[in-house]
Parts: sequence; structure tokens; C-alpha cells
Amino acid sequence: MLSVVHSVGPQLLADEVTSWKKHIINHRSPFEAVGVADVNGDGTPDVFCGDSWYAGPNWTQHKVRNVPPGTNPQYHEDFADAPLDVNGDGKVDIVTCAYFSKTVAWVEQPADPTTPWTEHTIDLPGSMETGYLLDLYGDKTPVFLPNVGDKVVFYELVSKTPTVAWTKRSLGTQGAGHGIGHGDINHDGRIDLITPSGWYEQPADRTGDWTFHPEFQLGTASIEIIGHDFDADGDTDIVWGMGHEFGLYWLKQGDAEGKRTWTKEDIDTSFSQVHVLSLADFDRDGEMEFVTGKRIYAHASEPGATAEPCLYLYKYNRATSTWSKSTVYQGEPAPGAPLNPEQRDALKDFRPGSAGTGLQMAIHDMDADGDLDIVAPGKSGLYWFENPATP
Repeated sequence: MLSVVHSVGPQLLADEVTSWKKHIINHRSPFEAVGVADVNGDGTPDVFCGDSWYAGPNWTQHKVRNVPPGTNPQYHEDFADAPLDVNGDGKVDIVTCAYFSKTVAWVEQPADPTTPWTEHTIDLPGSMETGYLLDLYGDKTPVFLPNVGDKVVFYELVSKTPTVAWTKRSLGTQGAGHGIGHGDINHDGRIDLITPSGWYEQPADRTGDWTFHPEFQLGTASIEIIGHDFDADGDTDIVWGMGHEFGLYWLKQGDAEGKRTWTKEDIDTSFSQVHVLSLADFDRDGEMEFVTGKRIYAHASEPGATAEPCLYLYKYNRATSTWSKSTVYQGEPAPGAPLNPEQRDALKDFRPGSAGTGLQMAIHDMDADGDLDIVAPGKSGLYWFENPATP
């Protein structure tokens, strides 16, 4: 393992005042996964979350499947909602996974999207935090990457018609843990997979072995773990949050005598349950920012669990070597939450309209104004945040 130096890092500039507008899709939704796509083919973005999809722009709810609570009733068996036309019929389906049933599946849209959808099991790899679709090979082959706790696996959609077929690829257990992500770590033009304890190098031959590099330890990391060259020095860096603790961090890649080095720097340690990060160009300046926030009651018993819910946007200023933070949303804490964590319920403990990141966020231009908006699900409701960016 390469040594990792931990420093305080660049100064985090004070919160910038922004004017993201919150829109309520369903303030009573308890589900933590979300996907945005044109479900009914009318040219308007719709939102799929949990047991329902919501027809834009008025968010008419259509319940199309049953999503039961897990073994722990504070969670529901919907840990990912990734839109994809799986069977090539021109209609959007959903690729999903679940923690307690250990299932990866796809949910088929019928001819009438307001009637029940059919779930097809792909595999039972183990308990999963969430998963997402990725163009892993750069050839538009859909790959679903779940965060399985005890192994690293992914699934390629190799056939849509006449039969749907997925190929499972197992990379092993070395990098397994809480968190998964991707980025071109060694700058060879191929996407590598990032885990909490190192990274898997994609081989030049698609069927070859992936080499594991145990170069760092991230802890209970977010999904995604972001691999991106934030400081434009030619090396892919790593940004991640602590999914069940406090802290948001930057692992800066460097070089010493021809060997890769990593320097860990703090970005923000002011809030906990930093469970999901999404990378995008929100301000339309050609550089990438990322959005994250609190996953409300990731575990209801954790330190900071009843603190104020929040979503924040982070940008690295290359000219000044500083991170800036702007507030997308900040709510109020839940001081009246039961002392017994097993009795806590986000929909009761937090004020109506409280928003968090859940297990996923969907980044999409919801209002067709040319900038990217944020759709955020969670145990305390389903919301979308309108980007105030101007051309």
C-alpha cells in the first residue's frame, strides 16, 4: 500500500448565497432511490422513485409496483432506480437492486405505463447499498455497477432482443466494502473502478484480469466515489464522503520519484451521513462541480443523525487552489426525535418538506432551460431543486 499523507487541505470558502428553488414531487415518499426519464413518451421528464413514477410537469403519481420495507422497517427494498430501455422496445425500464433481498433486477414497463410493471431478477449477489449505470468501456454498452458489501461485481447488458441477457463480471473481494466509484486513475484512457481500499485497473483486453492496487483506505465511503482531475494537473484525484460518519475529503494524486502518491485533504467536516455524490457542470462554465449532502437517517442511531438536513454544491477554484461551498438546501434539525433510534421516523421527526440525498440523486434539466437541476429522494420526501444558473 502506498503511504497517504493527511493534511488540512485548501481553505473552504464560506457558503455562497444561492437561490435554488425547491419543488415538491411527493413530500410523503419514504424511498431513497430515483431516476429521471421520459417514461410516457410525451417529451417531458418524469421521475421514477420507489413504487411509483410521477408524470411531469405536474407530478401525477402512478403506483406501478409494490416495494415492501426491508428486514429493518426504516428502509425499503428499493436501493437503486436507474432508467434504461433494457429490452429494446423503445420504452424506459428500471434497473434496481435491494439490500435485504440481495437482488439485482430490472423492472419492465408494460404497454400502458400506468399499469403494474414486471420485475425480472438478474442475480442475487449479496446485500447492496445502491448501484448505478456506467459506460464502463466507452462503447455505450450499459453496465450496472452495484455496491455489494463483500465483493466487487458488475453486470453488462449484452443482449436486448430477442432475449434480454446480462453478463456478470466478478473482480474479487479485495476492494469490497462500503462505497464504489470510477475514474481513469492511471491516465490510460480506460475507466477504472475505485473502492474503499484501492482501485481496480481496467485491462486493455476487455476479457482480461483487472489488477487491484491497494493504495489507500477511505472507510465507509460514499456511492459514488468520484474520480476526477479537479486541479487540472493531469492526474485523476478522488473525492468521497463518509457515508455513516462526518466528513467530505479529497485524495490528491501526485508523483514522487516515478511512484504514485496520495495526499488526503479535508474539504468539509461540518455534517454527517455524506452518502451520495454526483458530478456535473452545474454553473455551465466548462468545469465540473459536485453535489452532496446528508442522507437523512442513513442510520438513525448515528452521531449527527437528527441535525439539519442539507444539500451543498462544491467547486474547486484552480486559480486560487480553494474549494467553495454553496447551499442548495438547508433545513431544520429534528430536536424532538425519539431518544430510542428504533422509534425514529424521518417523516415524523423532521419538518414537512425536509430534503436529503437518499441513496441516489438524479441530475437532469427538468425545466428545459439549459442548466442541470437536482432530483433528491429520501426518507423525508421526494423533491427537485431548480438550478438558478444563467447562460
